[in-house]
Amino acid sequence: MTTVSVPAAQRGGARVHIQRFGTFLSGMIMPNIPALIAWGIFTAFFIDVGWTPNADLSTIVGPMIHYLLPILIAYTGGHMVYGVRGAVVASIATFGVIAGSDNLIAQFNAELAKTDPTAAPLGQIHMFIGAMIMAPIAAYTMKWLDRLWEGRIKAGFEMLVNMFSAGIWGFVLAVIGFYPLAWLVNGLMNVLSTAVNWLVSAHLLPLTSILIEPAKVFFLNNAINHGVLTPLGIEQASGEAHKSILFLLEANPGPGIGLLLAFTIFGIGAARASAPGAAVIQFIGGIHEVYFPFALMKPTLIIALILGGMTGVTTNVLFNSGLRAPAAPGSIIAVIAQTYQTDYVGVILSVILSAAVTFVVAAVILRASRRKDLAAAAAGTDRFEAAISQTETNKGKSSDALAGLRDGATEAAAAGADTLVGGRTVTSIVFACDAGMGSSAMGASVLRNKIKKAGLDGVTVVNKAIANLDGSADLIITQNQLTDRARTRAPDAIHVSVDNFMNSPKYDEVVELVREQHEPTP
Repeated sequence: MTTVSVPAAQRGGARVHIQRFGTFLSGMIMPNIPALIAWGIFTAFFIDVGWTPNADLSTIVGPMIHYLLPILIAYTGGHMVYGVRGAVVASIATFGVIAGSDNLIAQFNAELAKTDPTAAPLGQIHMFIGAMIMAPIAAYTMKWLDRLWEGRIKAGFEMLVNMFSAGIWGFVLAVIGFYPLAWLVNGLMNVLSTAVNWLVSAHLLPLTSILIEPAKVFFLNNAINHGVLTPLGIEQASGEAHKSILFLLEANPGPGIGLLLAFTIFGIGAARASAPGAAVIQFIGGIHEVYFPFALMKPTLIIALILGGMTGVTTNVLFNSGLRAPAAPGSIIAVIAQTYQTDYVGVILSVILSAAVTFVVAAVILRASRRKDLAAAAAGTDRFEAAISQTETNKGKSSDALAGLRDGATEAAAAGADTLVGGRTVTSIVFACDAGMGSSAMGASVLRNKIKKAGLDGVTVVNKAIANLDGSADLIITQNQLTDRARTRAPDAIHVSVDNFMNSPKYDEVVELVREQHEPTP
């Protein structure tokens, strides 16, 4: 296996920082998606406009969205930073933010009733963003405080100090959350809600696809989706409408399936061969990452994704359709399951039309460049290398950033791994992605089966979020866009970069490497 090592610290720049921020937000939201799904089921069946209205069971809906879900997000975020101790302090502090928000709204409504008794009072603001802000602050500060007196506590007093310090600091943060942070988050939610309402009223919401679709391809979507769209969507879905179009801005599987179908019919080589399987995984399994490499190998195809995304959003705007809760993963099954009961026509049409538009535009682009693509494939030309050279030509000079991209292309074209450190034997393999679920889980399953068929014992293959890498893995497999971040988390491991978790020839190389190590030549 040919290996190339590239210093992680010198590459990535702003993209890596945005990815890391989005990954942290995703890490707080994704594990709690089951709770959001459960809440969506309660609303679908038991509220007064649900399938089977039930006044008693509907009383679960309000407290669940207002208290349980933000506290779960806070607990998860605190745990990511400082384990259970950080999680508990983060939960206490976030409850202060929730109570502070309610207090501000109660004061506003009291004044409103005095000045205009006929005006509709403000409803509750659910502290999802408040939890995502307060949780890391609470956990980091608790961790910092613990370090101040670490090793200075007399024997026998450790438990007393640990319990009271966490309780007192949780109290302090709850008070801070009650006043300034609650005021800040209420104001922020008001600004964001006003901006979204303006986009809707001005019929500009489809333009968000210009930002969202490229962000998805470059793994920059988590900050937008989990930082803005999901909290605002839940806020809308908990109101009188009981649904939100915002849940469909990113989760719509139409553009992805349209692109993959275009490659299935008009693509060439390995891309065409891989497209049908990727289409099933993307559309049914909801793993959108599998179509990103297809877009990246010909960036003009992002235009097709944008136009398809805009078509889907426009359709939902015209039909006033939306989902009750986030569709996660972005499978057609999850989308249909969360569709509001009167909106099936609009939602299904949005998927079909977005797929059709993406397919047509992508087909035109692929057909227009087919002769050039066939010639490049026959000559063994690296399209990414050619694109970098063309960029240098357009720029008029070389740069460190372009040189770094060329190094990354060389690394991906080789085996995609760093050199073994000290003859380290591979017994632990980790597939790492943003959330540690979805595509990495499926990739781990593929390699696990290959290792099993090869008859190799004593090798574990698991999937994790990049943020949870702890240096214990011998070999880490990531998609090309995420390898830099994985290397910073586990610099001593072998790092293998792949274009597609589901169908990479590098898996066979990994199996061969493990076989050579576990079956030494006699």
